[in-house]
Order: sequence, then structure tokens, then C-alpha cells
Amino acid sequence: MSHPHRPRRGSIAYSPRVRAKSEIPRVRAWPLQKQPKLLGFAGYKAGMTHVIMTDDVPNSLTSGMEISIPVTILEAPPMKVAAIRVYGNTTYGASAIAEAWTTELDKELNRAMTVPKKHDLPAAIAKIEQLIKDGIAKDLRVVMYTLPEKVTGVPKKKPEIMENNIGGTDLKARFEYARTLLGKFINITDVFNSGDIIDVLAITTGKGLQGPVKRWGIQLQKSKHSRAGSVREIGTLGAWHPSHVSWRVPQLGQTGYHQRTEFNKRIMQIGKDGKTVTPAGGVLNYGIIRNDYIIIRGSVPGPAKRLVRLRPAIRSKKQASPVPEIKHISLESKQG
Repeated sequence: MSHPHRPRRGSIAYSPRVRAKSEIPRVRAWPLQKQPKLLGFAGYKAGMTHVIMTDDVPNSLTSGMEISIPVTILEAPPMKVAAIRVYGNTTYGASAIAEAWTTELDKELNRAMTVPKKHDLPAAIAKIEQLIKDGIAKDLRVVMYTLPEKVTGVPKKKPEIMENNIGGTDLKARFEYARTLLGKFINITDVFNSGDIIDVLAITTGKGLQGPVKRWGIQLQKSKHSRAGSVREIGTLGAWHPSHVSWRVPQLGQTGYHQRTEFNKRIMQIGKDGKTVTPAGGVLNYGIIRNDYIIIRGSVPGPAKRLVRLRPAIRSKKQASPVPEIKHISLESKQG
């Protein structure tokens, strides 16, 4: 029997630990901004390396010195804005009430959805303007999709479709800004800059069905206590009464493939030619980076080739920091 005052083993902060519904992360909150601006982008995780940079953190023990920093490289080809979607308030929450789709859509989009064939764009624009004028429209999003066929390291042709928010306080100004983006290609440099503080959303690596030791971090049973079963089982499911197994009891189940958000990640560099940051022999389990790339300090959830969504930091006190002074990017082979 464990001590009654000992903290439990294994965090239950992320319960229930079930598989993510989609490999495209869902953004539930967006930062507030005064001026209209696109607030989201997406890329594909390539892999990790390290850079040598000048430490620019104030009051750091190594301030002004050259330090080695682990970084993650994302390949970020252009995304295209397919539609403008307007939301209104209902008794069941926000609901889409109008859409305006561009007529210049890529044929690959048919792999992911049924593309509207007879869509009257001018009439849809006029309807949205009237909804905004009447005060019925309360929010606005843009529907964007990726172009994975431009990425050689990702073996797929089906685009990922997602909604991204438009910053600003005036809904009419946000709509006029969204109209300028409709049907156009958006690059990573149109949304973020080097030195920005961002949040990263991704689906973690799936590990399938795992036992309570790996899933919750409980201790192995001592040999005396494990004579009736396995050393990796829990000691008890709980009390006899009430005859119900609490959700707090660590049990086996799905491990990994959960959506996770990492806050306040720093963009170290944004570049155009990904070949300049591709290690010798290509990125392990990915290949050669040929499009725009973004280097993020630290790790990013998920395996290689997985979609990663980016947004401006929602909890950071500063939205940007000085552009990092990178001295060297390691291009040594990761093949071993």
C-alpha cells in the first residue's frame, strides 16, 4: 500500500488519452491583433539539427558568447487561399452562414473534397457584405490548403484543408483584407519573420496500445507482489464499493497520436532555398528540402513528414525578438 500523502504516479493532465480525430491539428484560439493580418500557416516537419549562434538572452550566463542550439527544420511550401467563410452566432454556438470560393482552384483539391463547380463568386461576395452591414456576421475565417505535391519528402498528393483566422478588430476591414488574399498563393514570409515568437500545433508520434508502465509511468511491481501476474500490471483497480473503476486508475490504452500545442517557440531563420540547410545525404527519413523552410528553436511534436500548424504566440508578452545571429548551421550527415 502506498503512502497516503505520496503524489500519484503519472500525470492525468491530458486525459482521456485517445487518438486525435484528424492529423490536421485544430486551432481553438487565436491571438488578438489590431490590424488585419493572416494569423496561420502550415509546414511539414523534416528533422532536427543544431546551429551555432550568439546568445542574445539578457542576463544569461553565456550572453554574447557562441552557443550550440538544437533546432527543428520545417519545409513550408506556399499555401493557397480557397475561400472566405463567415460565421454567425446561433443557440448552439458559432455556425458558418456564408462562403465565397475562388474559381482558381488546383485540380489536386478534388482529392480532398468536392469542389464547388457552379459557384457565383460576385453574388457570394455581395451576400457577405450585406451580412456584415446588417450585423449578422460575427466572425471571419479563410479556408486554405497545402500543396504537398511540391514536397518531395512527403509521399502524398492529397492537400490538407484548414481554416486560418484574420487578425483585426473591424470585421469589414478584415473582410476587405481577406478579399485581397482570395485565390492567391501565400508564402511563409507573408505571415512570419525571423525572430518571431510562435506557437506550434501538431499530432504526436503514435505508439499504439501500451501498458500502464509506459503510458502512465507507474513503478514495476516487486517480485514478492508479482507472483500472481506480471510485474508491469497495476496492483489494484480500486475499492470494491462503489463497484466502478475510476478514470484516474492507470490502465493500458492508446499512447501517442494526440494533439499537442507547444507555446512560445522562437523562429531562428526563414529561408527560400531549402537545399542550403539540408544535411549531407538528405534529412533522415525525409530527403532533400527544396522549398521555403523555417528553422524553429527546440523540438516540435510528431514524426518526420507530419503536418505542423503555426500561429503567433497567444501567451507571450512579446510577439517578436531580435533576429538571431546564426554563425553556423550543421550540415553533417545524420545517417550515423
